[in-house]
Amino acid sequence: MASANLNIMIKAARKAGRSLVKDFREVENLQVSVKGAGDFVSRADREAERIIKEDLRTARPNYGWVGEETGTEPGEDPTRRWIVDPLDGTTNFLHGLPHWAVSIALEHKGEIVAAVVLDPAKDELFFAEKGEGAFMNDRRLRVSGRRDMGSAIFATGVPFGGRGTLPATLKDLARLMPRTAGVRRWGSAALDLAYVAAGRFDGYWERGIQSWDVAAGVLLVREAGGFVEPIRPGDNLVECGSIVAGNAQLFEPFAEVIRSRD
Repeated sequence: MASANLNIMIKAARKAGRSLVKDFREVENLQVSVKGAGDFVSRADREAERIIKEDLRTARPNYGWVGEETGTEPGEDPTRRWIVDPLDGTTNFLHGLPHWAVSIALEHKGEIVAAVVLDPAKDELFFAEKGEGAFMNDRRLRVSGRRDMGSAIFATGVPFGGRGTLPATLKDLARLMPRTAGVRRWGSAALDLAYVAAGRFDGYWERGIQSWDVAAGVLLVREAGGFVEPIRPGDNLVECGSIVAGNAQLFEPFAEVIRSRD
């Protein structure tokens, strides 16, 4: 049985997802104008966040808020806050690629205790609560059982637009790719982590990401039996901007490769 908070989160995610699906159908007709399509997606993103924020803050008006579009707002309850990305995978959305998600996490005393990642285009709802396991629709999730790096597939995000993490990421790829069955760059951190939880990917890492990109996915992986840590040990996991995640068998050798300074 889902808690009241999780039910509120699922309802808000589905409501925003329905709005985004309608917009996604329209954005495919806007590809002739990059500027027009970009403006349209920005409006869709903001509207999705408005829907989520209205639902969550109506239900829990004393909780704090962190949203990609509207920033940080403290709540009367300093121990709880929502962390929301209304559209993770904006570039995919803009290009008509059906791989994007709504991500909602609830943080309590600095720890993520409930998580929802909704993929409206594929009708896949990933959700978890601390200590209660992770699920996709009606199926319980478990990370993969692979033990050999050579048969494993990993996911990451490759920096765009000249971002400063590109050199480090290229070094990561150079060290990792010869040891694996492949690396995927699918453009949604929330879904990358959900796919680790579902056993579709064996691990994930990324540098230079935001808390709303990964907050929900962190709990999904942990509740599915996986491990998630900051790339630099000791950093705050959700706030640090660089994380590594994997199944129980491969996490240590995988993290060792990513953390190497060679």
